[in-house]
Amino acid sequence: MTDNWKPRTRLVHSGSRRSQYGEVSEAIFLTQGFVYDSAEQAEARFVELGDDEYIYARYGNPTVRMFEDRIAALEGAEDAFATASGMAAVNGALLAGLKAGDHVVAARALFGSCLYICETLLPRYGIDVTFVDGTDLDQWRAAVRPGTRLCFLEAISNPTLEVIDIAAVAQIAHDAGALLVVDNVFATPVFQRTLDLGADVVVYSATKHIDGQGRCLGGVVLGSREFIRKTLEPYLKHTGGALSPFNAWVMLKGLETLDLRCRAQAETAIDIATALEGHARLEKVIHPFLASHPQHDVARRQMSMGGTVLSLVVKGGKDGAFRFLDGLRIVKISNNLGDAKSLVTHPATTTHQRLSPEQRAALGISDGLVRLSIGLEDAADLRDDITGALAQV
Repeated sequence: MTDNWKPRTRLVHSGSRRSQYGEVSEAIFLTQGFVYDSAEQAEARFVELGDDEYIYARYGNPTVRMFEDRIAALEGAEDAFATASGMAAVNGALLAGLKAGDHVVAARALFGSCLYICETLLPRYGIDVTFVDGTDLDQWRAAVRPGTRLCFLEAISNPTLEVIDIAAVAQIAHDAGALLVVDNVFATPVFQRTLDLGADVVVYSATKHIDGQGRCLGGVVLGSREFIRKTLEPYLKHTGGALSPFNAWVMLKGLETLDLRCRAQAETAIDIATALEGHARLEKVIHPFLASHPQHDVARRQMSMGGTVLSLVVKGGKDGAFRFLDGLRIVKISNNLGDAKSLVTHPATTTHQRLSPEQRAALGISDGLVRLSIGLEDAADLRDDITGALAQV
C-alpha cells in the first residue's frame, strides 16, 4: 500500500512505529542500550538482528530507524543509515568501501570539508584522487581507469551552483566498474530523484532542509540494502558516526513539512533571482532555473524546481559584498542553508577561506560572490531587504 503513496503522504507516515501506548507523534527512544529477556536472546541478537531488534544505539535505535525508513521511502532507496552530521555521511559514503591503492574521481567544485576529505584524507590512506570539472563529461571519461572504484560529486555545487549531468556521469562510472556517490543537498529529495538518474549512493546533510529550522546536526546515506548494511553499516557503527535518537526525532518532525517548506522557498528563490538579474550593483545572478545559467537545460531535465539557493556576484569585490551583507536586515549572516530563515554567507572568507586565491578563482569563487539561502519569509519583504542592501554597495 505504501508504494502507492505520494511524497507528502510518505513524509508524514512512512516508517512509523508505535509503542503499546498508541502515540500519534513518534516516540523518542532516548536510550543507549537495550535489555534482553534471556542470555540466549542476547547471544542470538549479536549473531543476527531481526526486524526491529536492537542491541546498542550506535548500531541502531527505533527512533533513528523511523527516520531512516521515512527518508528512504521518499528517496526510493532500499535502505538508509543516519549519521551524526552531513560530513559524517560523506565520510562514511566515501571511505567505507575504499582501501589503499583504489582510485576516486571527484568533481573539483565541492564544499570545503568535502574537499578536505578528497584532497587530504583519502590520499593520506593511499587512495588516489583525480579532480575534474564536473560539468565536462570528457574530463570524467578521461579520468576513470581500471582502478577507479568511486566517483563523487555534488548535484549542485556549493557555492557556485554548477549543475552536473548525473545520468551521464553515472554511465561513465558504471562503464568503469565504479560506484557514483552524489551529495544531493542543494537539489533536495523533493526536487530530484537522484537514484532514478543512475546514482548508486545519495548523501544528505539533514542539518539543512530536512531539519530546516536550525536546530540539530544530522546526516543520512541512502542506497541499496547491500551497500548500506554490508559496506556502510560496519564502518559507521564501529567508528561512531551514528545519529542521536533525539536528533532523529527532530528530523522526523522536519520531514513532515519538508515538501511544503522546500516548494515555498524554491518559489521565492526563483522569483528573487529573476527580479535581480540585470541589477546595476550585481555582476551576475546564479540560479539553476535562470535561462542564463550554463547548465540550465540539465537542471530543467533533472529537477522539478530549481532549489532554494541562489548566488550573487556583487560589484566591488569583498568590500562590495561586505557592504551588501551588512546592509541586510531580514536576511541573517550565517554559513548554514536550507533554514526557515533566509541566510547569507561570503564563501571566500568563510566556507572556502582555507583555499588559496588561485584555488578559489579556479572554482569561480570570487571575492564578490555571496551565497543566499532563501527561507520562508514573505517574498516581497525579502526583495525589499535585498534591494535595500544592494543600494549600500
